Amino acid sequence: MTLRLGAVGAGSRSRLLAYLPEGEARVAAVADVTENGRERAAAAFPSAAIVGSHRDLEGLALDGVFVLTPDHTHAEIAIDLLRSGIPVYLEKPMATTTEDCDAILRTAYETGTKLYVGHNMRHMPFVEIMHDLIAEGAIGEVRTIWCRHFVGHGGDFYFKDWHAERAKGTGLLLQKGSHDIDVIHYLAGASSREITAMGDLMVYDRVTDRRDNSDRLMGTLASYENWPPLAQTELNPVIDVEDVSMMLMRLGNGVLASYEQCHFTPDYWRNYTVIGTEGRLENLGDDGVGVVRLWNRRSEYRAEGDRDVTIPSGEGTHGGADVAILAEFLRFIRDGGATTTSPVAARDSVAAAIAATGSLRDGSMPRRVAPVEDELATYFSRGQRRLSPGEGRP
Repeated sequence: MTLRLGAVGAGSRSRLLAYLPEGEARVAAVADVTENGRERAAAAFPSAAIVGSHRDLEGLALDGVFVLTPDHTHAEIAIDLLRSGIPVYLEKPMATTTEDCDAILRTAYETGTKLYVGHNMRHMPFVEIMHDLIAEGAIGEVRTIWCRHFVGHGGDFYFKDWHAERAKGTGLLLQKGSHDIDVIHYLAGASSREITAMGDLMVYDRVTDRRDNSDRLMGTLASYENWPPLAQTELNPVIDVEDVSMMLMRLGNGVLASYEQCHFTPDYWRNYTVIGTEGRLENLGDDGVGVVRLWNRRSEYRAEGDRDVTIPSGEGTHGGADVAILAEFLRFIRDGGATTTSPVAARDSVAAAIAATGSLRDGSMPRRVAPVEDELATYFSRGQRRLSPGEGRP
């Protein structure tokens, strides 16, 4: 049976739907609140019903819905759809407050409707390689993780639309950083519990050429010719988020981690260093290029390391991760069961990013991050399956 799927939002992330496997699933309906969005949806999916509100999807016999709208709208839309009984693919970040994330989790638990969050980086080949090497004991017990994120297209992607506004995205530690925070938690095997951070708006507030780009899709103005950063044009009228951020984390299992993000670097990639009791890993390249390198012998500087694992390039965007995450979501709709991504982990990445953003805007004051309620953690750890009467907890 071909799954009938819907989408809320026909913006830049709706390009993900192009990777739906033919014959397994099709886009049967798209909701968008803007006329431009509905026109794009009609052109991309000529056989789909095009509607103006996510609430209009509820009576269309859909097997699942992708929520691909701006971050600050996620909670309301996801909760409405879950209450209507439609399985939800919720693009990351899950929401813009921890309270909203918890409300989404609670709604999924109470309704029993399936919830999936689109942290596709867990499916990126370089992350899979690092996770597998850690699991096989290649570096012993993980003790610290460092991530440097060089966001070379920051001025093109995040400072020309709503991402530049605190009111709509909170900050880029959340919108952009939640991916990497989730991966740090994934590789370390625990979530952040103590956080402090620093950050500032250092470059893009000095660019005076501004334009309302709501009539354009994110990324369409990107060009390697947009250099240096102070020569950028047509930035968003409101810019009040940081373009440099640094956060320190103590995870629940004692692992120490750091995440640094800069939006005006010349290159665009992310570099992880994972150090254990018996060695360290580092990725040199990320999106379908480069290697994951292992060092596990004593030495001075050795650029070549002790072992290289080539990072493959899969089909589609993000090194094949978008194809892989769609396959997992479709399987989850049909069969349920465990998934590589985790709604609770998605919530924890938001909670950590919110805490870090609060810290950096409050003189780097430390913040504590509370875990999700035990009842919800148990439910989602069981693949969103309730305990049967008399069944013990794991």
